[in-house]
Amino acid sequence: MQGKIVAVCTSKNKGERKKDVRQANLLVGLGLEGDAHAGFKHRQVSLLALESIEKMRKMGLDVHPGDFAENITTQGLNLPVLPIGTKLKVGDTLLEVSQIGKECHTRCNIYYQAGDCVMPKEGIFAIVVAGGKIASGDSIEVIENV
Repeated sequence: MQGKIVAVCTSKNKGERKKDVRQANLLVGLGLEGDAHAGFKHRQVSLLALESIEKMRKMGLDVHPGDFAENITTQGLNLPVLPIGTKLKVGDTLLEVSQIGKECHTRCNIYYQAGDCVMPKEGIFAIVVAGGKIASGDSIEVIENV
């Protein structure tokens, strides 16, 4: 299974939308260099599919990559079906899926606008196993399904 990266997003502060910076360094055991969420033990990098964002667009929202606070926006991969432990290869980097979805303790602005949000159900999280540079346009490949 293979897809591509359509956006690489970071934010300086937690609780805000991320901005597409087009490329960034993945740091082993930390996440994306320069991102406010880097350093979490099992949620170092967040991923969301463009297809999920398009679902929200069909509900009438003007949303884009990074608006759901995801680090990597993908296209062509069904992320929520990947089991924990799945390896994702981007160039020389390697991610390992560590969590599917997340519990939202507070409702975000998107939830209030649309009555729903895709990140809690369709976003995934990963740890950085092998670091390096990633960029928009890079292919992302499932190399191991545990």
